[in-house]
Amino acid sequence: MTAATETQRAIHAVWRIESARLIAGLTRVVRDVGRAEELAQDALVVALEQWPKTGVPSNPGAWLMATAKHRAIDELRRNQRLERKHEELGHELQAEQDASTPDLDAKLDDDVGDDLLRLVFTACHPVLSSEARVALTLRLLGGLTTDEIARAFLVPEPTVAQRIVRAKRTLAEAKVPFEVPRGPELAERLSSVLGVIYLIFNEGYSATAGDDWMRPELCQDALRLGRILAGLAPNEPEVHGLVAMMEIQASRMRARTGPKGEPILLLDQNRALWDQLLIRRGLAALERAEKVDGPRGPYVLQAAIAACHARARTAEATDWARIAELYGELVQLMPSPVVELNRAVAISMAYGPAEGLRLVDALLPEPSLKSYHLLPSVRGDLLQKLGRFDEARKEFQRAASLTRNERERKLLQERAETCAASARPQS
Repeated sequence: MTAATETQRAIHAVWRIESARLIAGLTRVVRDVGRAEELAQDALVVALEQWPKTGVPSNPGAWLMATAKHRAIDELRRNQRLERKHEELGHELQAEQDASTPDLDAKLDDDVGDDLLRLVFTACHPVLSSEARVALTLRLLGGLTTDEIARAFLVPEPTVAQRIVRAKRTLAEAKVPFEVPRGPELAERLSSVLGVIYLIFNEGYSATAGDDWMRPELCQDALRLGRILAGLAPNEPEVHGLVAMMEIQASRMRARTGPKGEPILLLDQNRALWDQLLIRRGLAALERAEKVDGPRGPYVLQAAIAACHARARTAEATDWARIAELYGELVQLMPSPVVELNRAVAISMAYGPAEGLRLVDALLPEPSLKSYHLLPSVRGDLLQKLGRFDEARKEFQRAASLTRNERERKLLQERAETCAASARPQS
C-alpha cells in the first residue's frame, strides 16, 4: 500500500470519527444543518488535497474544525445579511479581535457533547417525517452514506437521498432552533431520537459495509447520547431500556473479533473477554426500566434478551426458551420480518433446527427480505445443523453475495466451503 493510499484511508477514518462533532459545532454557528454539513465536507476536501503532501496532523479533528470554522467565518462576513446574523447570534459572531466578547473559536469548541445532542433533536424535529428524521440524523451524526442508510432501512438508495435533501431544506425553511426541547415537546420527539440512536449503535456494532466488522466509534457515540438522554428523561423506561441494551451489547466488543479482525459469532466467543463493568451497567439500567409501571416497550424487551445472554456464563447455559418468549412479545408489539427472523433463531436453539427452519421458510416470500443477507445466512446455518450440506452451501453463497461487509463475506464464504467439504462423499 502506498503512502498516499494510507493517508487517504487515515483521512476517511478521521472523518468517520470527527464528522458529527464538526457538523454539530458548525450548526451552532450557522444555524443550518445543511450548510454546516457542506462546510464540513469542504474541510474534508481540503484535507484530501493537503494531507497527502503534509502528512496527517497530530490532532486531525482540530485541524478539520479550524479549517471549517474559518470558512464559516469568511462566508458569514461576506454574506449580505451579516448584520441580521449578528443580531440573531449575538456575541457569537462579533469580531475575533474584540477581547471583551466570547471568542468564536471557543464557542465552536465548547460543549461538544451538548452540540451532538442538539444536532440529534434538531434532525428529529416534528416538521420532518419519521423516515426523514432517522435518515438525516444517521447521515449527520453517524457519517453514514446514503447507501448504508438505505441498507439499514431496506429501501432504495435514491429514496434515502431524496429524504435527506428534502429534510435539510425543510429545516432551513422552518428555521428550526438548534436546541434540546423541554417538557411535552421532549416526550413527543423522544421516540424518534431513540430510534436514531438505536440504528447508529447497530451500524457500529455490525457495519453494513466496508472492511471492518465493527465501527466502535459509532457505538461510543450512541452510548454517550443514550446516557445523556437517560439523565434528561429519568422516568422514561424505554430510554433506560435502550441504554441497557447498548451497554450489554457493547460489553462483547472485545470478544467479537479475532487477532486479525475476523468476526467471532456469539456462541463461539470467549466470554471471559466480555466487559463485566458494562454488563453491570446494563443490568442496572434494565432494572431501572422495569421498575416503571406499565407494559414493556421494544427497547426494554431487547435489553431483557441481551440480559439473558449476559447472565449465561457459557453458551450452553443460555436460556433460549426465555429468549424465544421475549421475541414472541416483541413481535406482537412491533410486527417485523426481521424480528420474526430473530425469533426463529431463538426457537431453533430452544426446540431444534427443524422448528426454526419452518419459521424461516415462511419468511422467504417477504419482499423486504429479498436482499437481506441474514435470511439466507440463518437458513444456511439451520440446514447445516440438519445435515443438508449442499442446500446450506448455496444459502451461505447467496448470503455472501448480498452482504457489503468484507469481513462478513469472508466468513460466509468459509462456511460455504465447510458445507461443500461435508457434502462430498467420503472415500
